[in-house]
Amino acid sequence: MEEVKKSQKRKSSGDNEEKATDLIKKPKSSQQDEESSEQPSVVLLFSGKRKSGKDFVTDILQQRIGQDVCTILRLSGPLKAQYAKDHNLKLDKLLDATEYKEKYRADMIKWGEEKRNQDPGYFCQLTTTDVPASFKVWIISDARRQTDVKYFKEHFTKETLTVRVEAELKVRESRGFVFTKGVDDAESECDLDTGISWDFTLHNNGDKHTLDKELNSLIECVNERISKN
Repeated sequence: MEEVKKSQKRKSSGDNEEKATDLIKKPKSSQQDEESSEQPSVVLLFSGKRKSGKDFVTDILQQRIGQDVCTILRLSGPLKAQYAKDHNLKLDKLLDATEYKEKYRADMIKWGEEKRNQDPGYFCQLTTTDVPASFKVWIISDARRQTDVKYFKEHFTKETLTVRVEAELKVRESRGFVFTKGVDDAESECDLDTGISWDFTLHNNGDKHTLDKELNSLIECVNERISKN
């Protein structure tokens, strides 16, 4: 009888230990590793100067690859959402290309830098959390820092391709670019100007033939990677 009680006691203790273990949340990185079957086949990490046409290019790319398998993720999305919440601003206005966004850009950059100094991968992790598994191609449309590139190359090593969108200054100016101190000379605009060997470079200077040719080369590479998974 005493042995039974001891056995029950050990079992009860074991159950409690299991329950306690279940309550301990695993780090995000561990969860991502375990969910490898739901990881994308390709991650296209885009960078480019202001008014280079990143959104224009990534929209075309998504349409050509297929919106059912390709999604556009913006690192600035969660940043702007939290910034809007903290400062009681209109999120939809911060997400578009209006003067409303430009008005708060410098302060938003400073606020974002403070968050990144605390955790360099903070916004990268938020952006890539809970992406539907049906999307095999992720387009990250606004990488801005060396730490962004580092995050994706570490967490999605085989899947990541880096893409730089280039446009001549006069072309960018024709699209409304005006140099703004504190914005265009900040880390968010300059950190990826050097130090990265881009897998693909797309020239968006208004020459449709050149851009189409470069996009087709990128799409061919993407399709090859999808077919292997």
